[in-house]
Amino acid sequence: MAIDNTHNPALRSWVESANDPATDFPIQNLPLCVYARPEDRHEAGHVHEGGDVSDHGHIHPRIGVMIGDQILDVEMLAQSHQLNSAKEFEEALEFTLQFSDLDGFASLPHQFRTEFRSLVQNFLLDTPAGGQTARRIRTKALTAAKDCLLLPPFVRIPNYTDFYASIHHAHTVGTMFRPDMPLLPNYKHVPIGYHGRASSIIASGEDIFRPSGQQSPPDDQPGALPAFGPCKMLDYELELGCFIGSGNNRGEPIKLSKADEYIFGLCLLNDWSARDMQKWEYQPLGPFLAKNFATSISPAVISLDALEPFRIPGPERTSEDPKPLAYLDDAGVLARGGFDITIEVLIASAQMREKGFGAMRISKGNFKHMYWTFAQMIAHHTSNGCNLQAGDLLGSGTASGPTPESRGCLLELTWDGIDPATRKPKPRKPIALPTGETRTFLADGDEVIMRAYCEKEGFRRIGFGECRGIIYPARP
Repeated sequence: MAIDNTHNPALRSWVESANDPATDFPIQNLPLCVYARPEDRHEAGHVHEGGDVSDHGHIHPRIGVMIGDQILDVEMLAQSHQLNSAKEFEEALEFTLQFSDLDGFASLPHQFRTEFRSLVQNFLLDTPAGGQTARRIRTKALTAAKDCLLLPPFVRIPNYTDFYASIHHAHTVGTMFRPDMPLLPNYKHVPIGYHGRASSIIASGEDIFRPSGQQSPPDDQPGALPAFGPCKMLDYELELGCFIGSGNNRGEPIKLSKADEYIFGLCLLNDWSARDMQKWEYQPLGPFLAKNFATSISPAVISLDALEPFRIPGPERTSEDPKPLAYLDDAGVLARGGFDITIEVLIASAQMREKGFGAMRISKGNFKHMYWTFAQMIAHHTSNGCNLQAGDLLGSGTASGPTPESRGCLLELTWDGIDPATRKPKPRKPIALPTGETRTFLADGDEVIMRAYCEKEGFRRIGFGECRGIIYPARP
């Protein structure tokens, strides 16, 4: 991967909305997605707000490329032979179109996806159409994104692993429970992670039903029993997700220097969390029902090629930090292992929407503050011979920064520290909404909106789109 003419900020597209400086999807981005056009889903079921969640019915999913406020139909583009590509490339592209999701794209070598992005960019460049067929395809191959049903990039995500890669998040949360030792001794030596639930990963916009579960007995009532009921401390977690491309054979670790070759692309990820349930069940084995009820992901898969201008050195280690073990340490890889990605969370309560208020931003941070990189997560994940598979999803863990306003969840945002006199936590500091409402955790009707984008002088701004979800009451 390298910065080349595909990153040229002067490039413009005949899709006019792609030239808007505020768009997430200019011609320099071109993320893949899976979608259905209106005519593809006339018999489809859909998700009703607050109602029953159905599957997506009998639809014809399509592989698309996001460009401005439109989606380009890859199948139509390929069948019209508008990419002017070699026979070998066309055969590989034909292979990918046998799938109803991005599984075929993910399983092919990175160089294929690099060439695909370049050829699609050439088709979208603001140049004369070059013939009647090209003019017709320009009209027929685009559909407004707002009219489409955006689906998860993979029909079935094989596996999901969630990491804990933000040292700022780990330190703040650790302080809540272990004020004298916020970070456990292993944190700076090993990328901490756990296996999550792949079946409950859902597309942005699907309803989130408040989970029910066991909660711990009150601390001030010795001998009391745990209770069962709807979660009272529902939270979001702002993360980035990393989709794996072609996997590795079981028993064959992936070297840190090769890890990027196994990354298909990045997305936004919201790992919804029931904090009161988590508090009761996490000892001794970690999260279970507090996490597995829903994880939302954004539909656009942002390629490493598009992100190349926004690469930065990996996390700085202070003189007090231990040097990573050899399999996690490669100066050349770590010199460009991080990403300069602005990340933010907005919230809109039901009352805010009813009164016409726009969503309110409650946090803004940057992914560059992560302590472990995705490459290190992959190297560690496979160091014991674990075999990753195409479409596997790795979550970064809550992405928090060094300042209060850059914290990536309500558990941290409303934390006000330890009272030095009592050595006990201070009361939580609620977030004030423009309607006069306050929040320490999420209420029914709240919509959480996550966004991410990259900006750098000399390059076009690119974005990740949005990851959204509205909270509905627990089912009986």
